This record gives sequence, structure tokens and C-alpha cells, in this order.
Amino acid sequence: MPRVAYSEEERKRVKEELLAEGLKLMARQGVQHTTVEQIYKKVGISRTFFYSFFSGKEELAVESLYLQQPRILSYARRLTEDPSLSRRGAVEKFLFDCCYGEKNGIAVLSVEDQQLLFRRLPEEELRKFRRKQAQLFGEILECFGIRADRETTALFINLCLAVMVIRKAIPETLPLLVPEAADETAAFQIRAIADYLEKLRQQQ
Repeated sequence: MPRVAYSEEERKRVKEELLAEGLKLMARQGVQHTTVEQIYKKVGISRTFFYSFFSGKEELAVESLYLQQPRILSYARRLTEDPSLSRRGAVEKFLFDCCYGEKNGIAVLSVEDQQLLFRRLPEEELRKFRRKQAQLFGEILECFGIRADRETTALFINLCLAVMVIRKAIPETLPLLVPEAADETAAFQIRAIADYLEKLRQQQ
């Protein structure tokens, strides 16, 4: 017989499980290829109950990305505190692990994922997402010893997301790029970002 009522504590636990499972699935297979059915079946609830928490996959995806943000920042801090890594080494490892997010449990939005989500996000939610994104990347910069003004943070966001998105896009979305050089292309871009951050640190 199906449950007819859940306590607030139980609802909170179920929602947390939905976000956690959604994040795991999206990290492995992307937003576009993750379905609502996959998520609610992982948690062991009904489709109807799922929709009592979220209006759809897009809302869950955005909340999952918010859930991921403090974890990413915490990971960056752990790398900077690792005595076996130089500051530059910490930057490169952080960018590399984010770039290959599907291997490290980090959800990275592909071009298609971004188009899917942001076509359907209300304007206010989009502004909120951009604010939280800027805050995250600014804190990552500070973690790496760089003063995070608005312009530096904006450029850092674009540089980081560009390498991640391009790496994910080869060869399906960007078929004219050479797949055999995808990894070295990402490595080159990561080194270039690390060079830029080193220069910023020296100037400050």
C-alpha cells in the first residue's frame, strides 16, 4: 500500500536523496541524457511524489548544481593545503579534475545541457544562477591566492568553462575538431590558465 503521508523530516531526506542521485547521474551522463524516471527510481519513490518536490528535471538540475558548489570549493581548498602540491600544481589538478568531471563525480554542463536548462529557466532564476556562479569562482580565485574583482572573476569563469565545454564537445558537438588531440588540447588550455593565474598572483 503506498505511503499517504510523509513527515517534514522524511520529505527533507527524500529531497536530499533526489538531489544527490540526480547529481551523480548528471555527472556521469549529462543533463540531457538523465531522465526524471532514472532519478526517482534510484531513490525508490513514485513519479507523482517526485513532482511534489520539483517542477521537472531542469529545476532539480539547477538545485543539484547549487549543491555541488560548496563541494567544489572545499576540494579546491584541500588541494591548496596539500603539501605535495605547489600552488600552480593545485590549480592544474583542480582544473583537470573539473574538466574530466564525469570521472570525478563533478557535473559539467555540455553545450546541449546549457541550452536545455537556460531556455527553460525563468529570468530571475538565471540571474540567481549567475550570481551564485560568480560567487563560487570568485571564492576559488581567492583560494588560489588571487584577489577576485568582478572583471578577473568573469574572465576566470569563461576560461574555465571554455576548456570544460570544449573537451566535452569533441567530437559530437564540434565535429571539425580533432578527437585524437582532445586531451592535449585540454591540457594546453589548463596550462595557459595556470600561467595566467601565476601572472595575476605576481602582479598582486
